[in-house]
Amino acid sequence: MQIIRSIQNRIYELRGERVMLDKDLAALYEVEKRALNQAVKRNIKRFPEDFMFQLSALEWETLQPQVDNISEGPNLKSQIVISSWGGNRHLPYAFTEQGIAMLSGVINSDKAINMNIAIMRAFVEIRKLTLQQIDFKQQLQEIKEKLNGHDVQLNEIYDAMENLLDEKAAQTKWDNRERIGFKK
Repeated sequence: MQIIRSIQNRIYELRGERVMLDKDLAALYEVEKRALNQAVKRNIKRFPEDFMFQLSALEWETLQPQVDNISEGPNLKSQIVISSWGGNRHLPYAFTEQGIAMLSGVINSDKAINMNIAIMRAFVEIRKLTLQQIDFKQQLQEIKEKLNGHDVQLNEIYDAMENLLDEKAAQTKWDNRERIGFKK
């Protein structure tokens, strides 16, 4: 379960997709990032843009603090190579869930296969959590609508009570008025 949490921490939201970066995948598969990217380039037909894309400089600048904050596990060392200008030599590649599934056919080792299974399980867990959140949001909306209906009903009750109190006050005022005419 700890490996799934570690994987979930490495899943980012980019361009409306949940993705993992090449450096994280390489660390999980225990291969060099360069070797992973070479294997992908040799099989580039398997990786259309909706399976894999290269981050723009702006996307990488925005995402990098999140990537840097992830605590590295003992077997998950960072493989980012820094150039003299302070950035990556090459902007990272991001793989969608389908792209990661396609990687299992490109990187064919026992470790990669087992890790791919764990990664797919992590994506499924995230999907379940998302569905639960949507369900909770719907339930909250239903509760709000019911409460709004109750508010209207309560306001009507309060208005009726105020009217009764006003009538009672008017009756008391009428009964306690100073009488005119003959007094007994």
